[in-house]
Order: sequence, then C-alpha cells, then structure tokens
Amino acid sequence: MSDFLLELRSEEIPARMQAGARAELEKLFRREMDAAGVEIGEIAVWSTPRRLALIAHSLPESTRAVREEAKGPPEGAPDAAIDGFCRKNGVGRDQLELREVKGRPTWFAVIDKPGRATRDLLAEAIPAIVRDFAWPKSMRWGTASISTGSLRWVRPLSGIVAILGEDLVECGVDGVRSGYATLGHRFHCPGEITIGGAHDYAEKLRACHVVVDHEERAVLIREGARKAAAEAGLALIEDEGLVVENAGLTEWPVPLLGRFDEAFLDVPPEVIQLTARTNQKYFVCECEGGKLANAFVCTANIEAQDGGAAIVDGNRKVLAARLSDARFFWEQDRKTPLADQAKKLERITFHEKLGTVADKVERVAKLARWLVEEGIVKGANADLAEQAARLAKADLVTEMVGEFPELQGLMGGYYARAEGLPDEVADAIRDHYKPVGQGDEVPTAPVTVAVSLADKLDTLAAFFSIREKPTGSKDPFALRRAVLGVIAIVLRNALRLSLQNGAYYAALLRVEGAKMTNVRALRTPDAVRTALGNTAQGSMLDIECDANFVYEEFPAFFADRLKVQQREAGVRHDLIDAVFALGNEDDLVRLLARVNALQTFIETEDGANLLAAYKRAANILRKEDWRGIEGEIAHTGEEDPLANVDDPDLAPVVAAKMAERHGRELSYEPEPAERALMEALDAAEPKAARAVEEEDFSAAMAALASLRAPIDRFFDEVTVNADEEKKRAARLDLLARFRAAVHKVADFSSIEG
Repeated sequence: MSDFLLELRSEEIPARMQAGARAELEKLFRREMDAAGVEIGEIAVWSTPRRLALIAHSLPESTRAVREEAKGPPEGAPDAAIDGFCRKNGVGRDQLELREVKGRPTWFAVIDKPGRATRDLLAEAIPAIVRDFAWPKSMRWGTASISTGSLRWVRPLSGIVAILGEDLVECGVDGVRSGYATLGHRFHCPGEITIGGAHDYAEKLRACHVVVDHEERAVLIREGARKAAAEAGLALIEDEGLVVENAGLTEWPVPLLGRFDEAFLDVPPEVIQLTARTNQKYFVCECEGGKLANAFVCTANIEAQDGGAAIVDGNRKVLAARLSDARFFWEQDRKTPLADQAKKLERITFHEKLGTVADKVERVAKLARWLVEEGIVKGANADLAEQAARLAKADLVTEMVGEFPELQGLMGGYYARAEGLPDEVADAIRDHYKPVGQGDEVPTAPVTVAVSLADKLDTLAAFFSIREKPTGSKDPFALRRAVLGVIAIVLRNALRLSLQNGAYYAALLRVEGAKMTNVRALRTPDAVRTALGNTAQGSMLDIECDANFVYEEFPAFFADRLKVQQREAGVRHDLIDAVFALGNEDDLVRLLARVNALQTFIETEDGANLLAAYKRAANILRKEDWRGIEGEIAHTGEEDPLANVDDPDLAPVVAAKMAERHGRELSYEPEPAERALMEALDAAEPKAARAVEEEDFSAAMAALASLRAPIDRFFDEVTVNADEEKKRAARLDLLARFRAAVHKVADFSSIEG
C-alpha cells in the first residue's frame, strides 16, 4: 500500500472558486479510480492560490486480475451478430463458450483481465482529470490557444507533481510534464522544492512559507485577527466569509492591524464595514460598548522585516481613498430630500407588465394605509405608514446604494433620520425588506410591519396577476422568499388577515383610481369588488381576470410554502392539508392554531383511534356512494339545496333543517350502540361547532374525542349494511353525520396513517 500525491500548480486561482475546485478534483479522481478498479481509502484535498493538491492514502500497488463474463446471442444467431459481440468484448470466436440459458444454448464471452500497476493507471487518469475539470470560468493560453482543442484551465497550468509512494507517476498534459519539483512562496522561497512524496509534502512547503491546508490558514487568520484587535484594546467584528476569502488569497497569512482617520466615523458604520470588506477584504473592529473603531485588520501574504508597518501604511492609504468616496456619497445624498429622490423612481421600470417602481410604491402606500385602517396591523399611525411606504424605495436612486446595492433600505433609514423624519418612518424604511431569509429578524414595530407586509403582498399579487408564479426550481422574482416573509410577519405579530383575499385585493390595486379606504369585509372577490367601487377605467375587466387568477392560484402556493416553513417547527404537512381542505381558511393565526391542536390530538390514543374509525366510515360511505347527511343515494341525481351552503346569513336556516333531519323518527328501534352514537353526536356537534367559532380548537378536539368510544362500539355491535333498506339507510346516514361532525374541525381524509 502506498500514498499518492497529486499537485496541479497554476497562476492564481480566484478565492471564490477554490472550494468548488477541491470538490471537483476529488470527484474526478474517484471517478477515474472506480473505473480502473482501484480501491481507495481516505482522501485529503487542499488548495492555495497557486495550487490544488490531493493525497489519497493506502492505494494498492496494482489491481487484482479479474474474470468477466458477457452474455451474447443464442446459438444459431446470424454470423454478423456473433462477430459484433466478439468485437465489442475484444475476443475471438474461439474464446466463446456455449451455455444453457433457460433451456437454450447461448454464447458467452469469458474475458480474463490481468492486474495492472496502479502507477500506470494513475498516469492515464491524471490527463483525463485535468482535461475534464469543470471551472466556472476557464482560459486557453500560449500558441496552442489558437486551437479550440487546446487545454482549458482557470489560469495557465504550470506544473504537475504526481508521486505514488516515492515513485514518480510519469504523465503529461499539453506539454506540462509531471515531476518531483514544486514551488514555495512567491517571495519568501521562489525556487524549486523537491518533494519526496505525500509524507513530506505539507511540511516541506511549510518550511518554504506555504501553508497548503486551507482550513489551517483560516484558523491562522481568524485567531490572528482577533489577537491583533485585542492587543489594541478592541474587539474584532467576526466575518467568517471574509476569513475564508482571505484564506483563499494567501499562502502565508499574517494579520496586521491598522488605523484610519477618525473623521470617517461620521459615515454610517455599515458603509465603513462594507467598504473595507468588499473593496479591500479587511476586517473592522469595535470599541467597548459596540461602537465602530477607526481600526481595520488586513491579511498580508508575507512576514515583513519591518513588522508590517509599510504594508499597513499602504493599506491605510488605499482604504482612506475608498472611505473618502463613501463620505462623498453620504454628503451628496443628504442634500436631496427623500421625497425628491422618490420622484426619480418614475424612470425605473419595475417590470414591463407592472409599470415603474413609482407605480409599485403607490400600490404599497395604499395597501399599508389599508392594513392600519382596517385594524389588521394594530398600534400604527396610518399617515406614518403611508409616508414610510412612499419613501421606502427612494434610496434606490442614491449614489451610496448605487455603489453598494446591499445597503438599500438601510441607507434610506439613515437619510430619513438625518432629514428629521419621525423615528417610526426611518425604522420602517430601514427594515421594510425584512425578513430577507431564514433566521433574519422579523419586524415587530407596527409601522414597519405595515410597510413590510404591504411590500411583500404587492410583490406576490402583482407577479401572480401577470401569471409569473414560480415553476419548479425557477423563481426569478423571489416569490417563495416573499411568501415566507409574509408568513413570518403574520405569525410573529399575530395578525388576523385572510392572505387569499389580501392578495386579491392587492392585485386589484392595479386598477387606476381604486380606493383603499373603508373596506370592512373581504370574504369573496365580489365583496372586494364592491368595496373598490366603480372607479376603474376600461381595463377593469382584464384586471379583474388577473386578480381572479391570484384568488384561485395563490392558496395552493401559500399552502406549499407554509408546509416548508412549518416543517422545521415539527408540524406535519398532512395536517396543514387537512385544515386547508376545509376551504375558506387562510387566516394564518387561526389556521396554525387549528393545526397545532389537531396534531396534539392525533398523537393521542383517542385521536389515532378516531382517525381509524373515520377512515373506516369514509370507506363504507364511498363504497356505497352515499351522499351524506341528506340521506339520499347519489345515483338518484338529485341535488340537495342544503348541500355546500357557505352564505353565513343562511346558516341558522340550514342548522334548523339539519337538526330536523337528525331528529326525525326512525321506523325501527335502534340498537343500544346505535343510539349511543346518536346521543354522542347530539352532544359533540354543538360543542365542536361552538369551540371552532370561538377558536378554542383544543376544546373542539376534546369534543371529537368524546366520539371515540361510541363509534368504536358502533362498529363492534352494529351491522351497517343491514338487509332491511330503511335500517341500512339510517345507519349510513349516521356514519355520514359522524363524518360531517369530524369535518367541522378538519378534513380527516387528508391525514396520513
């Protein structure tokens, strides 16, 4: 057994590509070894800016000889078929054997493959690995680059080290031959280094100022930067992404602390940090108390004789130039009020079918005001919510956000505060994009909640209304993220809002002149349409069609994202489906309260047994094609006028009629178990209905639990499909009534198990 070392050396590999390159090298090496039949043990893959290295431990000296068999055509097949089989397997006819296969003589090729030296297999594998290597971007170089078939690599490939044990694996790729020699640090040790094998590779490079293990370099940078800050009485602002990036830029990292002019601290701290990070790859520090300090930590790639003083001074000058630009942007932007900046949004297209960003701002402002005036977002001032919404996107046209798009929203908050606008407005502008992703802060300040929710609802409704909903893995407008943001805001703030009707309402705001005030009920599209009034122009019909598409399509999308979001909270997706299946249930707070109560109930013995009884009853009714409580058989074709009545004004009439049906006299004396189930339903149905109405879903589940024993007894003691037609019909009616009682709480047919 021997260890194998492979180093592919080139000009500087971009830091952002190194992690992917390490994974690609290991993948291709495993592919080649598996294809050659070489068993491999543990693999280590490292990278520096100038090299990719792989060490495979415990490779065999050679592969084992193997015998392979291939089934061919039957005896008597055409000569062409037999000859083709022989060519495919590299054998002659004299090497074929005739064997019985299911009573029919069939030709088999028996191929003896001798073992091969692993070194020879590696010599063939290395060129294949290099040529098949996938880089995000690659290049050709030299005179050979005029040919499209020449080697492509991220940067010009300059050297290959390939050693098995202590023996050189001789190979070459486009004139680059393998050898024992590599190069050390570009400045500290620029000459060639002879490598003996995998066993001394890392240590010989370390002696020449190259730390080949990228993770070790990350540790040196992380701990060195902390130490440099601590020695100055400061605390490093942690940035793991910056640690990884600096590890990809250096082979011998040396963190150094420097200072910049305190006058730059007048610029918002996020701007300073982003300037240092993005442009210069510097860490920043903070003083005791969390205030940004006028200090930075850069990562040098050499050990300087002067302790790094010249390096720090050079980096200070470069950072000062960058911070001067940032301060200029900050001062220039503050000369123009946000309201004037917002007027420039008319020149920016939001989407070709949805108008400008100014159009979106107008819709969001109206929607934010409505959310407050309707009492959905409590404790907010409607005027402040509308003002914040109208200014929330204004910083998109500022110089600072043009330079640093990551600061959108944040800079608007700073400009609003500097302008003397109310804190509620400034905070809402700053935070209205939140939550941006999982784990991000969810707004709780009322004005911010109104603006953030309005912004996301408008985005969802607008793109759904033009049929731009996500498909498969494609979500170019980040609508999945938007709906997850809506869910997080609604749940965090316990907002009572029908998301389906809210999205429909938002879609109708594309109608010119639509009013957002005095809307008290949003139960159906007709209600919304009536509330909007007859203010629409000739495009109203088209807009209504678009809005109806939102009303019909949004619930399924919302349910899908809700299941994803709740999965991590341990909520079962089938229980969410069971509540959604009831229809007209997209008040998120009420929906999840019902789902959580249902999950708690289903996990009890009573819940599991009731679910089993429900499924048994549902199967019987389905098999008999029984329509339900109405007591009619579906094949009669009659439509019961009481079925599926949703109008709340008719609810008392429907309830009276149903009670009359339940209480009608039977033509026979029911069995004790049958009577017990009737009485249990008489008691449980009103309790469950009242509990659901009061949103006491635990009480509703308790009412259902009281049906567990009676329904179990009914199935044990009563024959549903009795010979007498009236008994059979009455008992099917009773099961249908049981099923309907359960459906008042959730659609148990959607529950798994």
